[in-house]
Amino acid sequence: MTVERENEYLHRAVEASLHVGLVILLFVACFLILRPFLLAIAWGIVVAIAVYPAYRKLKGLLGGRGALAAVLCTFILLAALLVPVILMAGTLVRSSQTLATRLKEGTLIVPPPPPAVATWPLIGSPLNRAWSLASANLTNALSSFAPQIRAFIPKLLSASAGIALTVMQLILSILLSGVLLVRAEHGTRVAHTLSKRLFGDKGPEFHKLTTATIRSVTVGILGVAFIQTVFAGVGFLVAGLPGAGLWTLVFLIAAVLQMGAIELIAAAIYAFAIMTTTKAVIFLIWCAAVGLMDNVLKPLLLGRGLGVPIAVVFLGAIGGFIAMGIIGLFLGAVVMSVGYELFLTWMNTDVAEEKALNS
Repeated sequence: MTVERENEYLHRAVEASLHVGLVILLFVACFLILRPFLLAIAWGIVVAIAVYPAYRKLKGLLGGRGALAAVLCTFILLAALLVPVILMAGTLVRSSQTLATRLKEGTLIVPPPPPAVATWPLIGSPLNRAWSLASANLTNALSSFAPQIRAFIPKLLSASAGIALTVMQLILSILLSGVLLVRAEHGTRVAHTLSKRLFGDKGPEFHKLTTATIRSVTVGILGVAFIQTVFAGVGFLVAGLPGAGLWTLVFLIAAVLQMGAIELIAAAIYAFAIMTTTKAVIFLIWCAAVGLMDNVLKPLLLGRGLGVPIAVVFLGAIGGFIAMGIIGLFLGAVVMSVGYELFLTWMNTDVAEEKALNS
């Protein structure tokens, strides 16, 4: 009898091990299949959660036609993504063609550096020498930097390919968010059930907190950065700043990192070097208005949700960018903010429970 029982236990153990192994194998296979799309799926979920309140309002205006509302939301989001990208690409192409033509004809003139440049700490002296050389003889300056330029070209091409891939991922994310909006009620039930599975009785609270944090950061941080980028890009284009598209792209990244003012200062300094004083002063006023814009927009937008420390957003954006590329710049900020809020809530819950037990 003992031998039979041991054999039965062994059989059950082997059978359970096989089941667990098959589940793990299936999970790994699914992960490998979905791995190229994980970033797009994650960002699509974030976009759908952020847009859902607007989707509900639009659905009500359309008489409850959810599919039509989801299609309209998708088209609006695609337009918000593709129109600036197309304008930026066109600006970069035209700027590159103009620069190449002027270099070929020898008509490209670099103004001499302002005297104050030489007094800047650390970078002032080498920058003043390189700028003065380019101003005196641009051909010799380019020849002296030829090895660095040749080494930089492959990196530039790689970065361009990465940006194109990111745009494709964002397009896929927006299309996925449209599908999720159509199935919003079902998705909400799935998320609610999953949160209860993971966190037990605290699941609904954590689910609500996660949703509120995603909307708060996406609209209050990333939304403000996008709005500022649009106004900054308009200023760069109207002022005729060379490479306005590239300036706009760099400003978007800097704005997400809460460092957009640094680029605006650099753009204003450059404007005073290449423009008339009147035009440069007007451009400076515009840059100041764009830089101060977040002081008005953030209280309006973040006031509807949760406040997250800027340091958390900064670390999330930097870490996401390093780990996942450009799309990680946005996704990392959201994920870190959600983790931060969940951690605080968990800590406060434990403290409250401990106080209740002691009392």
